[in-house]
Amino acid sequence: MMQGSKISIHGVEGELKSLNRNLKNLSKMLETLVEAVGGAVELRPPAKGGPLDVRTVFNLPDRLRKTAMAIAKLGEGTATQIAAETGRVRAVESDYLNQLVEMGYVKKRRVARSAVFYTER
Repeated sequence: MMQGSKISIHGVEGELKSLNRNLKNLSKMLETLVEAVGGAVELRPPAKGGPLDVRTVFNLPDRLRKTAMAIAKLGEGTATQIAAETGRVRAVESDYLNQLVEMGYVKKRRVARSAVFYTER
């Protein structure tokens, strides 16, 4: 084996060990959270539709969670406004917002030529 390959294998091994430590810490934090709420919390995908509450946001994939948190903060907005909040490009936010609409967590209405996304409170 070449020396360069050994270095990258050791680097990957170190990263995997670090990831494993982080996962163990996350598991401990989740156990603490479950104890704090007084019982078992199901970590399964939420049912389609319904309110965009803390449990729902927690269960969303990271990419959608950031978008959901931005729309919840703003109350409503266009993909451009949400993109400004998240720091991502408009096209990406438009796709994520439409996914949240399909899931039933966000609503969409047309205002002139723009699509405005919003949550019902």
